[in-house]
Amino acid sequence: MFDIVALGELLIDFTSWGRSENGMRLFEQNPGGAPANLLCAASNLGLRTALVGKVGRDMHGDYLRRVLEEKGVDTAGLISAEDVFTTLAFVELSETGERTFSFARKPGADTCLTTGEVKRELLEGCRVFHFGSLSLTDEPARTATIQAVQTAKQAGAVISYDPNYRAPLWKSEGEAAGRMQSVLPLADIVKISGEETELVTGERTPRAAAKVLLQKGAACAVVTLGPDGAYAATANAAVLVPAPDVAVADTTGAGDAFWGGFLYKLTKAGLRPGELNEAQLGEFTEFANAVASLCVQKRGGIPAMPTLGQVRDFMNRTGG
Repeated sequence: MFDIVALGELLIDFTSWGRSENGMRLFEQNPGGAPANLLCAASNLGLRTALVGKVGRDMHGDYLRRVLEEKGVDTAGLISAEDVFTTLAFVELSETGERTFSFARKPGADTCLTTGEVKRELLEGCRVFHFGSLSLTDEPARTATIQAVQTAKQAGAVISYDPNYRAPLWKSEGEAAGRMQSVLPLADIVKISGEETELVTGERTPRAAAKVLLQKGAACAVVTLGPDGAYAATANAAVLVPAPDVAVADTTGAGDAFWGGFLYKLTKAGLRPGELNEAQLGEFTEFANAVASLCVQKRGGIPAMPTLGQVRDFMNRTGG
């Protein structure tokens, strides 16, 4: 039995990193992709995880498979395809660590995952099944994702959803909003960032956005607020937990690190999302904030995910 199985993109983030002697921009090869980031965060914390996804049978895809295996993420559900290339994202960082993306994904391997390539035994053998919205941008991955979610839900898994908006990957903002909102009724627990609240819920404030998510069917809703921490709510409890003040090198993977930490606590507690009381919401969110705070102090997504020991040490130092 896996603690978390996630479906979605596994890709290379080529992160801008200085200039060559000839003045040409250099890019650092970082393994990433939101679902993969989350699994590596959770695996580092001690959970048993597996990825369902697709890469190309190329230098990048082979490298990504090795990275996941080194992190302890099961890759039995990862397809290596001859006919499509591994998805690439080129990332430019601002002075504050915020990112601008340009994608090589027309198509990328992750969008070409088919229903027949998804291992049913992974869907039916997990406590938590997680997915994001980037696998909803194109067929056949869109149908494969929705059917996988339905199968995992029928098998009793907690369904976790993280809408992740990347404007260049959608035909329009309206299409993105429609697709991202369409799967909300399938989710038991949802995380959105402060940047996505209005797009996904039509509301601007964390409290109002979480209320909409609960009305749409989620038993627990969490809104991450960057340096301001996170707001978490169920039907019976809500908390706003500030984040530690840390120096930010790169925000890539921060939300995934946070969610890996939150799902780690949920899984270890053996609870369904709607069962969380105020104290547990606060405890889980504080822990998740710590995981994210450690992540943003390093570059890249997967390479920046901390271990359980590092998180505990950090929380002891910061009074968490």
